[in-house]
Parts: sequence; C-alpha cells; structure tokens
Amino acid sequence: MSELSFSQPQSERRSFLAPAIVVVLIAAIGFALIWFLTPHRIADLTITHTAVVPEHTVFASSSKVVGSETAQDDLYVFVTVRIENKLKLPITINDIGGTLTAPDDTVTPASAIGKNDRDSLYLSFPALKPLASAPLNPETVIQPGGQAEGMVLLHFPFPEADWKNRKAAAIVIDTYHQGPLTVEIPKS
Repeated sequence: MSELSFSQPQSERRSFLAPAIVVVLIAAIGFALIWFLTPHRIADLTITHTAVVPEHTVFASSSKVVGSETAQDDLYVFVTVRIENKLKLPITINDIGGTLTAPDDTVTPASAIGKNDRDSLYLSFPALKPLASAPLNPETVIQPGGQAEGMVLLHFPFPEADWKNRKAAAIVIDTYHQGPLTVEIPKS
C-alpha cells in the first residue's frame, strides 16, 4: 500500500491572482452600491425668514428709594425653518433650540418657546403676535422625502445690540434617532 501524499506536483500549482481579482471586484461593487444608494445627509435645513423683536421691561417698585426700579432686556427671535428629509426613514423632532455665540466666544443656549407658553407670551407682549406663524413643534414627524416648515421662537435675555454684534447664531433641531441637525442663522 502506498502512502498518502497531499503535496501537488510543482507544475500543477494554481495562481491565486484570478480569485483575488474577483474578491476585490465584488468588494468594490458592494462599496459603490452602498456609497451611491445611501444618503450622505440626514436632512437639508434652510431658514426662510428671520425677525427680531427687542423688549425692554421696567419693573416699578413701591419703595421710595431713588433708583430702586429694575429693568430687563429681552430679545425674541422668530425664525422660519424648512426641513427636507433625505432619508428613507421618517424623522421625528425631539427638541428645538438655538445658540448664540458672542464676540468673546461665549455660547448662550436658548430653548424654543413651547406651544403652551406662546399664548401667554403673546398676551404679555402684543407686538409679538403679528410676527407669529404656524409653529414647528417637537414630536413633528417628517416622512421620507417629505418636508416640514414652521416658526421657531427663541428668547435670549439680552439687548438687541448683543444680537447685532454676535459672532454666530444657530438653530439646533434634535431628532430622536438621527442626532441633532444645525443650521446657521444668517446675519441680516
């Protein structure tokens, strides 16, 4: 009985070049399909309108001390935002806010004024009501390929001069599954 031998003669050894080329070609086709069929952006955000309303409130005191009155400067920023969903999945808005970066790089965050607080705000400051439009609220669902547009109302506790001298301002829309989306508020 002869011994089993697993070695191949030198002349019959195969080249691995053809299988390697096939594997590289299949990987390149798979990468190209993923690259071209997957959207690179979650959504496109654009700002269609911005309005700024400064409010100066003086609180009178019943004290007879001179200069006992206190004042407060508030800035209300109305921003109309359009969101276009680029995914093949719905986007659900979790929270809406904004940031303002001062010239000294300090960042002031602001949450959007919610639907429960807007009515009482319009009663307190009637000049704000004419600027209001249909709001963009949390829990809004944007279907695949669809869009949503609405007003975001931000409150910053400083005078209008700080807004005009800002370094940057942005709207931040936090979604449930896709992370935050940010759009810069242009200086006007």
